This record gives sequence, structure tokens and C-alpha cells, in this order.
Amino acid sequence: MIKNHVKDIMDRQNKGIRPVARDTGLAINTVSGLYHDTSKRVDFETLDKLCRHLNVGTGELIEYIEDEKAQP
Repeated sequence: MIKNHVKDIMDRQNKGIRPVARDTGLAINTVSGLYHDTSKRVDFETLDKLCRHLNVGTGELIEYIEDEKAQP
């Protein structure tokens, strides 16, 4: 499973959805979907813009967590 930490990072930095969308040039729906963890997919350009703007690495934005059900 992929865990999205965008909301946590944005909240920690006191950054709202609209300002992040405006400053990165991303669509507000894109930022909102990531913030609310409703996005089904994200492209590398979006990750790049968010990482630059939030001054974090991709490993801080998203994390892979092994699904317990998938283990034998």
C-alpha cells in the first residue's frame, strides 16, 4: 500500500491547497486530491513540483507500506 503524507507536510508548513496550487502551477483539483488522499495516480512532474515547493524528497511525500494481508 502507498501512504500519502502530503496533508501532514502541508499542515506542518502551514500551507493551504490554493496557495500550493497557485505557487506550483498545479491544478487545484490535483493538490486537493493529494491533500485529501483521494487521488488514484500521480505523475512524476507533479511529484517534482510538490517536492520543490515543500522542500522535501519523494520518500517524505509518499511511502510504501507492505500490506499485511499479502504476506503468506
